[in-house]
Amino acid sequence: MRSSHSFDETRPPVGAPWRRDPERIRIARFSPGCRVLGPGLRAVVWVQGCPLRCRECVVPEMLPFEGGKDISVHELARRLIALPDVEGVTFSGGEPTSQSAAIVRVLGLVRAERDFSCMIYSGFTYEKLLRDGDDDQRRLLSQIDILVDGPYLPERHTDLRWRGSSNQRVLFLSERYRSLQSMTEDRGHWLEFEYLPEGDLRWAGIPRRGFRRLLEEQLKERGIRLETSSGSVTDEASASEQP
Repeated sequence: MRSSHSFDETRPPVGAPWRRDPERIRIARFSPGCRVLGPGLRAVVWVQGCPLRCRECVVPEMLPFEGGKDISVHELARRLIALPDVEGVTFSGGEPTSQSAAIVRVLGLVRAERDFSCMIYSGFTYEKLLRDGDDDQRRLLSQIDILVDGPYLPERHTDLRWRGSSNQRVLFLSERYRSLQSMTEDRGHWLEFEYLPEGDLRWAGIPRRGFRRLLEEQLKERGIRLETSSGSVTDEASASEQP
């Protein structure tokens, strides 16, 4: 029996709106420092747009491709290069492989200036991207240190590190972090919160199932707004149960 989530491993999504512009990237949010979505202190870029429709997606505002903010890859690369203490970047979303050409370009610009690791969340499996992906997507795979792959399945929600559901895998595609493989079996819900001066709240991490709905209800009772607007590339980011 086919699962009810909108995902078919047998073929690429029909009419998937892949963005092939290597000079522009559409992002939903940006965090200059996060410790819960990958190893060490990392920047996180949530891209805007996803062709999948995983049930109970925790960031539905990131699904439309017309949302977010369109910026140049040079602007994003400059932001990343200027962060003195981070060791790499995690791309989530949204679906990062839908903007593979731009991400490859960003990584090239950043790595020309400094050593920088890359971790990516994708709702597609590694095998799917290799088999049915385009040249940009396969090129991106060659640039990744860690790939968390597979769609989010709410009925298989998990507390395994860096994953939203137990079908997802943490794949070490380079030797850089392979020594950390055992820690991917750690269990828990690692979250980060930031209370903004204007009274809004932002958070990052992979929460318990239903967390966002309950959080928004409790915050509303207290007159606090959960920050979900796209804003500029300097905005801190909300979390994703994505893929």
